[in-house]
Amino acid sequence: MKIAIVGATGLVGHEIIKVIEEHNIKVDTLLPVASSKSIGKKILFHNKELIVISIMEAIKQKPDIAIFSAGSTISKQYAKQFAAVGSFVIDNSSAWRMDKNIPLVVPEINASTISEETKIIANPNCSTIQMVVAINPLHKKYGIKRLVISTYQSVSGSGSNAVKQMENERRGDFSNKVYPHEIDLNVIPHGGDFTDNGYTTEEIKLIKETHKILSSPQIKITSTVVRVPVTGGHSESINIEFEKSFDLSEVKEIINNTDGVTVYDTPEKNCYPMPKYAKDKDDVFVGRIRRDMSLDNGINIWVVADNLRKGAATNAVQIAEYLINKKLA
Repeated sequence: MKIAIVGATGLVGHEIIKVIEEHNIKVDTLLPVASSKSIGKKILFHNKELIVISIMEAIKQKPDIAIFSAGSTISKQYAKQFAAVGSFVIDNSSAWRMDKNIPLVVPEINASTISEETKIIANPNCSTIQMVVAINPLHKKYGIKRLVISTYQSVSGSGSNAVKQMENERRGDFSNKVYPHEIDLNVIPHGGDFTDNGYTTEEIKLIKETHKILSSPQIKITSTVVRVPVTGGHSESINIEFEKSFDLSEVKEIINNTDGVTVYDTPEKNCYPMPKYAKDKDDVFVGRIRRDMSLDNGINIWVVADNLRKGAATNAVQIAEYLINKKLA
């Protein structure tokens, strides 16, 4: 088994390598790939030093699986070149997510959309992944009519330079900015780029990706993305209106029995999900589960996950595990 990590020196690349180690995936050869400025650097994999190589060198070695986390420009340029030599490409960028011929996969929900022919597989946006893991079983049971989503997203979702901006501001250094405003001691209602309709690209991703993953374009969805000064993970307030009536205790039982989900929901003991405790964990955490008193068939839930883990690295590695277990790769 030969696996290439494209973008191995970035935040998500480091997490991918860590998750592969933790999940004990049998890898005979790991190929760390990065940009020209990082070629020759060393990274650790199972306490062994590996030399970072160029993307063209990785293509020559024909890996079974190539996990991309280097941005959509790189993915558009090189993903098909890996696919042409027989590699399965698992792409973390937005490059292929809305391509009708490419599956957008959260393994707990729609791994069955992967086949021998699907050489390029898209990994959804981090905020989409944690939400659909939590709501998919509820959609199956009651049918979701409408979603109102507000996200509170970690600076780590914008990359290492955004984390540095926050840390620098805490030291009084306001020189280098990733965001248009200070992020420390602040919240910024702006994720991605603004579009003509007033929504941002991050908000539109939540809408379109949810429709595709759940195969339910009829669901009405509105979203607001907010960046907050934390590093542990993304948090989401999700208001759900169902087609059918429900019993709240049954809703809680369904969520509690969902693979990849941990329920923290004893508010009387101040127990609810927070990014501080989601950090470095693979699960999606759900709490504040309560009936929406303004709707006949509505509930509110609070969903938190480490955006670098389940929101990116873990989901990608789970797709790789599916390929390996099904003997596709």
